[in-house]
Amino acid sequence: MSYEPISLPDRIELTVEETIERAKEHLFMMRKRHSVREYSTRAIPNSVLESALSVAASAPSGANQQPWHFAVIRDPWMKQKIRDAAEAEERKFYAGAAGDEWISALEPIGTGENKPHLTDAPALIVVFAQRYGLRSDGSKYKHYYVNESVGIAIGFLIAALHNVGLVCLPHTPNPMKFLNLICNRPDNEKPMMILPVGYPAEDAKIPQAAKIKKPFDTVTSWF
Repeated sequence: MSYEPISLPDRIELTVEETIERAKEHLFMMRKRHSVREYSTRAIPNSVLESALSVAASAPSGANQQPWHFAVIRDPWMKQKIRDAAEAEERKFYAGAAGDEWISALEPIGTGENKPHLTDAPALIVVFAQRYGLRSDGSKYKHYYVNESVGIAIGFLIAALHNVGLVCLPHTPNPMKFLNLICNRPDNEKPMMILPVGYPAEDAKIPQAAKIKKPFDTVTSWF
């Protein structure tokens, strides 16, 4: 495909005042985002998940190759299989594979080897990164900036879920190869993250430590 420039098809025209107000509103909303482990049984309409995933799939990517796949899992049996496999890896992690320093860093977050959110959440979204592409004849072609591209898409997805009142929890058991088998995904894809998704339970809690954010002036530089 050759380069063919077109005029910017979508443009948002705002006054300076509107820009400032919208920036404040978005910051206010995103500050209410939390990673949650306790989920309501309330069902999520498919259309809501489809919209959030469409936002994720619109993310920028290296060479516009869009090297991602999102597997949405509602089936209780599949969720249980994923939980069983993830907890098996987590038991190894907490039994010594992680090391004392890592375990100490996690202590204020309150994590452990049991992952009930993987079966309690009404939906799981497993994000796969395509390490390389496959042509129709089975030959391979290189993908560029895969981790960066998929990371951006995950950020889009988390923000889109929060925007409609849903919560999620980034979960990355290691290794995650079992997800290819359970989700029937090809070898050119590697699992990047499991996102349990749902509405927060009435008694949902978060760790106090999660409210502690680095001061703004320590995470930014202005030139």
